[in-house]
Amino acid sequence: MLKTAGVSGTVGLAGCLGSGGGGPSGPIKVGVLAPEPTKNPIGASIANGAKLAAKQLTEDGGVLGEDVKVIVKDTHEDPSTGKSKYQNLTVGQSVDFTTGVFTSEVLLNLMDSIAQQKTVHMGSGAATPEASKRVAQNYDKYKYFFRTGPVNSHFLGVNMVDFAKSQFDKMGWKSVAVLAEDYAWTKPVTKVLGEQLSKTGVDVPLNKRYASGTKDFSPIYDDIESANADAAYVVMAHTGTAAVVQWAKQQRKFEFGGIHVPMQFPSYYGSVSGACRYALTQNSATPTSKVTKKTVPFAESYKKEYDKYPVYTGYITFDAVKQYAAAVKSASSRKAGDVIPKLESSTYTGTTGTLKYYGKGEKYPHDVVYGKDAAWPMWLQWQKEGQSGVQKPIWPSDIATGSYKKPPWV
Repeated sequence: MLKTAGVSGTVGLAGCLGSGGGGPSGPIKVGVLAPEPTKNPIGASIANGAKLAAKQLTEDGGVLGEDVKVIVKDTHEDPSTGKSKYQNLTVGQSVDFTTGVFTSEVLLNLMDSIAQQKTVHMGSGAATPEASKRVAQNYDKYKYFFRTGPVNSHFLGVNMVDFAKSQFDKMGWKSVAVLAEDYAWTKPVTKVLGEQLSKTGVDVPLNKRYASGTKDFSPIYDDIESANADAAYVVMAHTGTAAVVQWAKQQRKFEFGGIHVPMQFPSYYGSVSGACRYALTQNSATPTSKVTKKTVPFAESYKKEYDKYPVYTGYITFDAVKQYAAAVKSASSRKAGDVIPKLESSTYTGTTGTLKYYGKGEKYPHDVVYGKDAAWPMWLQWQKEGQSGVQKPIWPSDIATGSYKKPPWV
């Protein structure tokens, strides 16, 4: 396994600091909340990203002289299950901090428990801005919550607009139909798109939130074609596979891209028999994208350890554990009250960007900062190379390794 040099960034102090005055002794215990980590790629990447970070930290001398131990619990993407598993980690296992959580509904059901247990939580999946809004409304109560990634749903939408401003003209996308699954996480995204996308000069003839249980996209696609849209600009996670497979199989007369969580998976091309070819998606990182100097080495270490590449939640969870460890070292303490100020003032080079957090007086306190010099999502298109597909980075330009290709049937 590739061994890293431990933690870095302004909060990362070299070497181990003895545990003097730092509260509990014994292993640093990391509680991980992941959806079905034995079979769901998102949950598996959360769990394995944390385990790899813990292994590297321990091999590098530990944190405050202690090994780092990971305890994983399955949320089943269910709010009540997530809450009971969180209680087990914090009350039953006395973990030092928690990370993970993919589903926004699960996270929101945990916020009062996080406040009650006064244990730092660094989110690595759920994107709802409502969590950080609670920190803004009652900082002293909810200050234990941080979001290491992805950027919250508002900024996911802003990034879609930024991509449109930069790339739509050269792609020939003058008219797009916004198509979003009706889940909590997509509402801030579609709000931004509704308010800002048309201001970029792009025509938006259709802006549709469709039922969360949708399986047949033919009627929706008929509407997009009737509107003469150049592309479907999508916001999808749970329903994404049916949508892209039907688009490709029916060879619909419009292009396809946006935020499509399943297309972020490195193995997705094979699982849908190439149906995602020519479609594009926003992502936090890919195995070959040099988002930072740490991105590719982490992806290769992960593959060596688990025989597959991580999805985006793996990168973010790995960063969360490493950044937390750096803050603990900087504080010479694992007490939440000592660690929180170090996280708030930190600037940490992770695998998905430069990680820093919005401050107490800002709109989204403790959310990872969005921007070119902070967390800045990348965009990829699935393209065919040889007998298989590759996630080809196309934007931003400093990490692009290829350019957008139009579907031949459009």
